[in-house]
Amino acid sequence: MLKRFLLGILAVAVIAAVGFGVYTYKPAMDPVARDDQPAFDADLVEQGRILAAAGYCATCHTASDGAPYAGNYPMETQFGTIYSTNLTPDVDTGIGTYSQAAFRRAMHEGVDREGNHLFPAFPYDHFTKMSDADVDAIYAYIMTEVAPVQTVQKENELPFPLNLRMLQSGWKLLFADFGRYEADEAHSDEWNRGAYLAEGVTHCGACHTPRNALGAEREDAQFAGAEIDRWIAPALTAGNPSHVPWSAAEFKSYLESGVATYHGVAAGPMGPVVHAGVRALPEADIAALSIYLADKVGAQDDDPAGSAAVMASLKANRPDPQYRGDLGARLYATACASCHYNAEQIAQGRPDLGINSATNLDDPTNLIHVMLDGVNGPVGIAGVVMPGFRQALNDEEITAIAAYLRDKRAEKPAWANLATTVSEIRAQGRAAH
Repeated sequence: MLKRFLLGILAVAVIAAVGFGVYTYKPAMDPVARDDQPAFDADLVEQGRILAAAGYCATCHTASDGAPYAGNYPMETQFGTIYSTNLTPDVDTGIGTYSQAAFRRAMHEGVDREGNHLFPAFPYDHFTKMSDADVDAIYAYIMTEVAPVQTVQKENELPFPLNLRMLQSGWKLLFADFGRYEADEAHSDEWNRGAYLAEGVTHCGACHTPRNALGAEREDAQFAGAEIDRWIAPALTAGNPSHVPWSAAEFKSYLESGVATYHGVAAGPMGPVVHAGVRALPEADIAALSIYLADKVGAQDDDPAGSAAVMASLKANRPDPQYRGDLGARLYATACASCHYNAEQIAQGRPDLGINSATNLDDPTNLIHVMLDGVNGPVGIAGVVMPGFRQALNDEEITAIAAYLRDKRAEKPAWANLATTVSEIRAQGRAAH
């Protein structure tokens, strides 16, 4: 009996292994020669340029010292570092031999031309929602306008067995919901257009959704906020910490210019998302994206200018004759208030730090990054630079200002281990995408 039982288990294991192998196997697709590429319509190429920008293709496929789209940008994950691949049309080290069908398969299924499964650091679980026409447009742009560059691909720093690509098919089986975006008839065409963009090419959830132990976005916490590139991507839900709720108008201003009157500027990893990405979309698409995100965050259309939160923050922002008694208040008055002070109304370009998400998040990471390294072009506000105080203020002084803002402006409980966090972020060096 025991022998039969063990043989039965072995048989089931063999059948399961064979089944998994069949599911995992993806055939290689024939290469194409550069001379065999079709001539693409100029309008299609331009559409592809816009979509490639909105999908941050160059941002994630360009190393800090490399050519555009040539890969080797390091992506730090909870499992190790993954280096992006060469997306230029180089025939030896890029995708120059990819047919249109091979490119579609990579975008929609996460499988390269040779049949290898791609790691989900490449967000094919979002790109699968894109239409064939939009994917084809990006292909046309890359093959037509991106210069071919020959590179040496860096090896991913993943431990065994996580470095085995065949295992990614199991990840897909568990977590990837393949298929094109399907409109929600309960919402308007504009809302659906925004959803198509947010859930597809702009893949907002890839940064703003927390992940489970296996690195997949948690379906039960879409847009609930997450850590990304040593920064915090705030929640895009009712859980957003800002005192003033986001609105469609605020989202639109933020996505078009990188600044919103009541929510500050796009800094850190969000900088290139706006300035090298989303702002390239047509105004109608940005409006649609804003409407969708405003719905997700539960926004109201009320003008926040006279709201209790804004009035209270403006009042707290007025100079306090007793400020000399507190180091943080004193430093804020001398180093920060000249730019961040608002009198009767909050002016765009002068972020109010009492209602800003950086001071209201449960984690001080974003605030400390900005205080240490500032916000410089090409991120932030066009023509406006916030200086960094890494060289001007020591850890004690940065900690004092942050503690003051948290206590007196945000009126939130003190951040635990704030001084240690300041020291650790300074030691990490400047964080940049």
